[in-house]
Amino acid sequence: MTRIKICGLTRPEDISFVNEAEPDYAGFVIHVPGSRRSVSPEEAARLRARLAGKIVPVGVFVDEPLENVTTLLENGVIEMAQLHGSEGEGYIRELRARTGKPVCKAFRADTEQSVRPALHSKADYLLFDHGSGGTGKAFDWQLVSGVKRPFFLAGGLTVENLCTAISTVHPWAVDLSSGVEQAGQKDREKILAAVAAVRRWDL
Repeated sequence: MTRIKICGLTRPEDISFVNEAEPDYAGFVIHVPGSRRSVSPEEAARLRARLAGKIVPVGVFVDEPLENVTTLLENGVIEMAQLHGSEGEGYIRELRARTGKPVCKAFRADTEQSVRPALHSKADYLLFDHGSGGTGKAFDWQLVSGVKRPFFLAGGLTVENLCTAISTVHPWAVDLSSGVEQAGQKDREKILAAVAAVRRWDL
């Protein structure tokens, strides 16, 4: 089964779209300066309260203080932390030890050499993207085709290339954000189509 995550949710209507589409994960970019999809912890909590119970809420962070991420996990605002900054193995171990919740660590995948450190990470899941901060661009998927650990494939994924991506590298999950947007906002039809494409592939 290929899981699917819709990331960068910022509005109540975004939550309505994902509740209708029923992806496996919903992502909130929390307190990331410079990101147009960033929401405050309080906004994330309000959006999470609207989220259907079967969809796992994920918090996306960039070098956020450990205490802040721990609080959001312990309070149930999120059920998984996705780390896109310079967080090291000690940070990952401590976060898991404090909360018992899964941790996903993002890695840049632009060369074979850049992928190697991910294979030794203590994170529960890996995420591969064209850039660690999320660029909306696809990378050479063959770079991660031999990865045996569960990983999220991100970067430049759209309804049109989802099935090709899945058939090429067989990721544990796919992660979409800008690929399900129209004019910079989440688009209901694109979200529905993306989730439907993944579910059809699994059949």
